[in-house]
Amino acid sequence: MTDVPLKDTLTERLGVLTRRETEARILIPVIEAMAEAFGKEEVHAILRKTIVEIARRQGKALADDFGADSAAFLETLQFWTKDNALEIETLRDDGRHLDFNVTRCRYAEMYRALGIPELGAILSCNRDFALIEGFNEDAKLTREQTIMQGAPCCTFRYDFGVGADDKPA
Repeated sequence: MTDVPLKDTLTERLGVLTRRETEARILIPVIEAMAEAFGKEEVHAILRKTIVEIARRQGKALADDFGADSAAFLETLQFWTKDNALEIETLRDDGRHLDFNVTRCRYAEMYRALGIPELGAILSCNRDFALIEGFNEDAKLTREQTIMQGAPCCTFRYDFGVGADDKPA
């Protein structure tokens, strides 16, 4: 008998906002202690790398459960928007492109309230590009600004891949 890892259903049950706050409250003192011992830049670099790898795996798991096209990705946004965590204005959804602005981000509000906006960017915003890579290797995300960085909105522009006819020869 082989050990099969327990499927992570926490996000589906709690929503991402509650999950991120719980994770942050546990990680803050650990990160601060490690930064004091080993240096802030080094610890943050390791944290960024680790979070990116986790996000890539999470994207793959979402694709395995939901499919890997723009409609499936749009469906998975329910986990990030649960409890009004994000207010989203959809600009384009044509099957290949999914463009939206986040006009309110309770994640940014939560990290600021915890006094860790810099860590908030590492723990949450940092995940977005890797998550979509894991979800669909042909998909690309362009994001020029985030509320976490002080912008009035986050700009998410997804392109779900170059079709066979569009690929260079």
